[in-house]
Amino acid sequence: MIKKILIANRGEIACRVIRTAKKMGIQTVAVYSDADANALHKKSADEVVHIGASPATESYLIGEKIIAAAKETGADAIHPGYGFLSENADFADKVVEAGIKWIGPKSSSIRAMGLKDSAKALMEAAGVPCTPGYMGDDQSAKRLEKEAKAIGYPVLIKAVAGGGGKGMRKVDNPKDFVESLKSCQREAASSFGDDRVLLEKWITAPRHIEVQIFGDEHGNVVHLFERDCTLQRRHQKVIEEAPAFGMDEATREAVCETAKRAAKAVDYVGAGTVEFIADASGDLSADSIWFMEMNTRLQVEHPVTEAITGVDLVEWQIRVASGQEIPKKQEELSINGWAMEARLYSENPESGFLPSIGKIRTLSMPYDVRVDTGIQENAEISPFYDPMVAKLIVHEDTRDEAIASLTDACETVVTWPVQNNAGFLHKLLSEEAFSTGNYTTAFIDANLNALVTKPELSESSMKAIASFLVEGSESEPWHELIGFRNGTTPNPYMKLNVDGEIKSINLLDEVGAYPVWHELPQGFLVVENGWPFAVTTARNDGKSGSGQQSDGSILSPMPGKILSLSVSEGKTVSKGQSLVTLEAMKMEHSMSAPFDGTVTEVSVEAGQNVMEGVTLLEITPSESKES
Repeated sequence: MIKKILIANRGEIACRVIRTAKKMGIQTVAVYSDADANALHKKSADEVVHIGASPATESYLIGEKIIAAAKETGADAIHPGYGFLSENADFADKVVEAGIKWIGPKSSSIRAMGLKDSAKALMEAAGVPCTPGYMGDDQSAKRLEKEAKAIGYPVLIKAVAGGGGKGMRKVDNPKDFVESLKSCQREAASSFGDDRVLLEKWITAPRHIEVQIFGDEHGNVVHLFERDCTLQRRHQKVIEEAPAFGMDEATREAVCETAKRAAKAVDYVGAGTVEFIADASGDLSADSIWFMEMNTRLQVEHPVTEAITGVDLVEWQIRVASGQEIPKKQEELSINGWAMEARLYSENPESGFLPSIGKIRTLSMPYDVRVDTGIQENAEISPFYDPMVAKLIVHEDTRDEAIASLTDACETVVTWPVQNNAGFLHKLLSEEAFSTGNYTTAFIDANLNALVTKPELSESSMKAIASFLVEGSESEPWHELIGFRNGTTPNPYMKLNVDGEIKSINLLDEVGAYPVWHELPQGFLVVENGWPFAVTTARNDGKSGSGQQSDGSILSPMPGKILSLSVSEGKTVSKGQSLVTLEAMKMEHSMSAPFDGTVTEVSVEAGQNVMEGVTLLEITPSESKES
């Protein structure tokens, strides 16, 4: 059995592998870059090795550093997680050549499935049904245009070496083909160093179905049933579930056995996923589901399969890499209930899903569901890596119950002041089309405006906040004097600043249920249906405060965008000196130094969107002020 594993990855997947290894009594080694100096995966491992600067190209993607770290710590195995080097056949070879176990498939399997054209040819030879298309060597525009016409529009142009949605173009009209081809080839060359493409028939009502497979070195291969990953944005998965909605037993048997046949065709060992595209214009059936590609690694969405089968896939990976047989036979595996996973990203849906970076000062995650994450309170979300910060996974008896549970989970998420997509996920889960299964891979993009439009904070939540601010406690003697004004008519109204907009609240109205909220340095962060609202009391003139704190913290007085920073860390400043300019409510707001001092921390950058109450920078007073 493997005794010590080095995880060649970071974030939630590194924490995930460490968790299973510790359960099995196996020592773990984490690698980290400069940006991950305080990361959770580093703190969770038994040993750590620094491997370089923050950019992945200078740390996590340098295979030589990973192998050197394994040798240095005496690790006898390397788990690559997903992304980075997980599907790099050359790296897998070097790991094995160094006398270290590779917790993943054989390099020959990675190579066989790495190029989409050769993979499809291999699958067709193995009797696996593939989407109609062209995978020829003639890559001239003239030949490709001719093949597209023969296939019939719309067609999909795909980079041969592509992945992650890059190097893909849908073409509806023949007149747009050549320009789309050039664009796709440029992106493919830039992203993968290979501009070759293939063509596929575009399925007008596509669903994304995939099958989890597992093989060992003894020739055994099993499937662990299917997952549905149809809800995608720009070819990136958003919500996954297992099993697939509308899949009857006959279709399931046919598709899953096809996936096993695909795995056996490449002598597959370890965890892998066979991905299919299904025509959802009618009921799911085996003759309308075609092979797309095979991912030769553990998938991000593997927890939903673990939930319905009761299997720890990482444990299986470790056991198989140690030379053991797959722990269960096919007939011992069955589906139990329904599982769903939502990917939580540090991004702002309202601003085109731009990544949100910075320090998480207030963190809240649902406590009654599985949360796979690599963050903790005061974690720094950097611009160097994928913005996924957590996965919310639920497991219930039925699909409807799973939807309700995941919807509830999204309502409690807070990563303040870093933005997240919980509100977007909440809206998506609440869509009737999703609950009834009447959707395709194009659903999100077709309904994007409605899904990313932030709703107004409800009257009931605003009344609850206002009531809390005035009442304090039921035992306070002032509770019965709301609105009382000596010698004049009672004024039962309070003004609140909600995301920069002034709201007038009647304190005499009955208060319903209290919302989820968190106290901020100035006011509250109210969370409603996953969406965050910055709420403060408003002055009579309807303006927010200056954003200056006596302790040297310069806070954002309202939600807005950083236009400019006139200082940097280590700079000395004078009282009244302009420090940062914020654009909010179509106006510019300049924040100045409250006293002479030195800038000790800058937490934002020009162009960044911030919420109210965010600490923009910190100033330490000069010695003359302290004395």
